[in-house]
Amino acid sequence: MKTIINTEKAPKPVGPYSQAVKAGNTLYISGQVAIDPLSNTIIKSNIEDEATQIMKNLENILKEAGLKFDNVVRTKIYLTNMDDFSAVNKVYGSYFKSNPPARTTIEVSGLPLGVNVEIDMIAVFSD
Repeated sequence: MKTIINTEKAPKPVGPYSQAVKAGNTLYISGQVAIDPLSNTIIKSNIEDEATQIMKNLENILKEAGLKFDNVVRTKIYLTNMDDFSAVNKVYGSYFKSNPPARTTIEVSGLPLGVNVEIDMIAVFSD
């Protein structure tokens, strides 16, 4: 059994996928890019602003599901330029004050809509 999670406080999917899917006690959040859900515009002024918008979008999806960043157990970060790693890492780390999740960071040749970073997450519901 799966439950689809969607919120107006995160960007609408740009393809045939859901913002997040709950299966059992696990929440799978689709990769998020730096789209402001209010204006539906892509944030690309700098990598820090992109990462901040992504983390806000992820936070809003987590909240819609009744979760917080403390519930996140796994993330993947996709970068088009590994030179942006430190800047993205600083923004990302500010959302995980203690006990951060497992994570992979991967450099890719391109991302949807020409963005520079995309992040997905897996979170679990407390028993």
